[in-house]
Amino acid sequence: MVQRPAQDFLRPVEAETGRPRPGSAVDAASEQAKRCFPNELLARWLRQGSELERAGLGGGILVAYQRYSPAIAEALDAETALAFARLVKRVAFAAGRQAAILCSEAGARAASRLRSAEAFAAWSALMATLAEQAPESAAAVLERMEALLARVDTAGLEAWLHTGLRVGGGDRQRRLQFFTFADPTAERALLRETGDTLFADMERRLRLGAVALWGQEMTLREQPLQASGQVVRRASFDGGFVRVPPSYPGVRGRQAETLYRAGLAHVAAHLRFGGPRFAVGKLKPLQVALVSLIEDARVEQLAMRSLPGLRRLWLPFHQARAGGTLTAELMLPRLARALIDPDFRDEDAWIAKGRALFFDPRADLADPGISRRIGNLLGNDLGQMRVQFNNRTYVVEPAYRDDNLGLWRFEEDPDEQAPEPDEAVEARRLDRREAEEAGRRERQESEAGQAVKPPEAAAAEGGVAVARLPEWDYAAGRERPQWVTVLDWGLPRGDPRWVDAVLARRRDTVARIDGLVRAAKVSRPQRLNRQPEGDRLDLEACIAAEIDRRLGFQPDPNLYALTERRQRDLSILLLLDVSQSTRDLVRQSTVSVLQLELEAAALLAHALDRLGDPFAIHAFSSNGREELRYRRVKDFEAAYGPAAQAALAGLESGLSTRLGAAMRFAGRHLEGRLSHRRLLLVVTDGEPADVDVADPRYLVEDARRAVQSLAARGIDCFCVGLDSGGDSYLSRIFGRYNAVQIDCLERLPDRLPQLYLRLTR
Repeated sequence: MVQRPAQDFLRPVEAETGRPRPGSAVDAASEQAKRCFPNELLARWLRQGSELERAGLGGGILVAYQRYSPAIAEALDAETALAFARLVKRVAFAAGRQAAILCSEAGARAASRLRSAEAFAAWSALMATLAEQAPESAAAVLERMEALLARVDTAGLEAWLHTGLRVGGGDRQRRLQFFTFADPTAERALLRETGDTLFADMERRLRLGAVALWGQEMTLREQPLQASGQVVRRASFDGGFVRVPPSYPGVRGRQAETLYRAGLAHVAAHLRFGGPRFAVGKLKPLQVALVSLIEDARVEQLAMRSLPGLRRLWLPFHQARAGGTLTAELMLPRLARALIDPDFRDEDAWIAKGRALFFDPRADLADPGISRRIGNLLGNDLGQMRVQFNNRTYVVEPAYRDDNLGLWRFEEDPDEQAPEPDEAVEARRLDRREAEEAGRRERQESEAGQAVKPPEAAAAEGGVAVARLPEWDYAAGRERPQWVTVLDWGLPRGDPRWVDAVLARRRDTVARIDGLVRAAKVSRPQRLNRQPEGDRLDLEACIAAEIDRRLGFQPDPNLYALTERRQRDLSILLLLDVSQSTRDLVRQSTVSVLQLELEAAALLAHALDRLGDPFAIHAFSSNGREELRYRRVKDFEAAYGPAAQAALAGLESGLSTRLGAAMRFAGRHLEGRLSHRRLLLVVTDGEPADVDVADPRYLVEDARRAVQSLAARGIDCFCVGLDSGGDSYLSRIFGRYNAVQIDCLERLPDRLPQLYLRLTR
């Protein structure tokens, strides 16, 4: 390659012709570079252009870097701008030409927003990670970077990116759906990083509250993203089908929950006291907005007559002030407040007229037609006053009220030849049709899903979802709520006589385990006073003996106290890993890992059942985070009889090992036990892994976090490992002294004392 003079790089390089275009944006950037880079650094900037071209990154990539890097130097410093070239090169090699071009533009915008070299360095590291781990999605993220940074800081962006990588795992298409917001999980995850309170976090409470209010069942769903990628910020309803915003920006905690409750109470008032939908006909957009406002006030008045406390729920959200310019965006909220707040004073004649018409003793608020009559009159007045109204930017106020689409029928009246509707009304009509169609589809799906079906059939077809659990992301340093779906999976049936055969074949091991379990006294320590011997003096007995001696009586010789465990007070949940790897043979043996697990479970269950200790046997496997298959072989309340033995004998190997989520769900079963000690005994053969997780450390750290959280709730976790090479990760998860390795059942009695010694401390 012929070395070109350095000054040539102050002019743009065109990929097609190789000739610069005078007066282009890059020429302006070159002039900016002369101002932003000191003389000694300007030469380095010029050499970087040559290096990019020698690396095959000329053309559009070089032009973009030359155009935007001076802006980075101007916003931050020259050294940061020069270092940015390395990021452009990494993105180009990992994710391609388009991503590298977008990276230069996104870098300039990020620098102007972050205003910190440290924050920009963190942002650059994130972009490099994204390009290397999700190259197909890098361009999509970089294209949206300005909007993303407007909502979250670098820490929030990092957490969101890690969420996308976790959601997609090794599936390129799923990653791309997340980062292009085609997957609704992406918007929900981003909202969570903004700190806003999400509807998903309080859905159950809101649903129950809505039913308790009027006894009406409402189907609640989150509002979907619009085509523009924006989220609708008002509720919408279609019959009993209600869509609510995933969050209200800037509204958090109890205030957010109150806003959601107010919104659902308002929709319930429409469902209770509303009438048939109004036909749009020839109404102008301003008249549609006014009729909707009067109808909102009408149903609220009727609702407050039945439940006066609703005024305290709704009134604080009406913050409109009297006075101001004559625009519809200011006049309508003032009218809304005047119709609900009897103490609101507004001297405007139009507001006074609206209040007088609404509260006229001759007006029948039970008649929905009053809303249209009053709305038309007030709309005509605003038209004569030449009050401006922009239907495109109009948003219903206050925030708890719905978008009013549920009040209107946008089809044209067949008896009227209405003129061509306003463009905004036409847009609303199309949106309404789409919403109605989506509502019908979702209601049909919901009704189909709620059809009467026996639990056994549901489990056989794919299990019944019983919980959504969090998961710890060590890379992001935070817990991802409602990340893993637990399915109560149906139990296969085996031959219960298999358990008797195992006990008969391993009589010696059975006797040793029975003796070991019987000898262990796991209970609350009891203090025994007035003993003939012990580890300390009983002060009360000593005082009594001295009194007797001085009075001339024979003192009691029992002067000692000791502490003993005389009872058994222990609940054990045996959690079996039945993933695909348990189908492998134990080293230097003809026995499979699963068979070794099941025989160990049979021996322990036999010993615990004979002693009367409460215990449960559960098993798990996983197929990604949306399918943790959980099998309850025996619950605490169930007897260890033929049914439980048949379920144990019928367990088969399959799928993967999402250990942390399984332990969290098992901990829920142990949490309600009133025993002195509660033990989760995990039997597994391999390192935690799943099909949607590429990072081998991720599920190990999640399982470790699960053990820590269970320990904080008073649940002991112990592991019996059947993988001779698993010491490192088992010790990492459970702790050095809470995990043992065995490769044959004969070694189990030798290792169990370590467990019972731990429990009797």
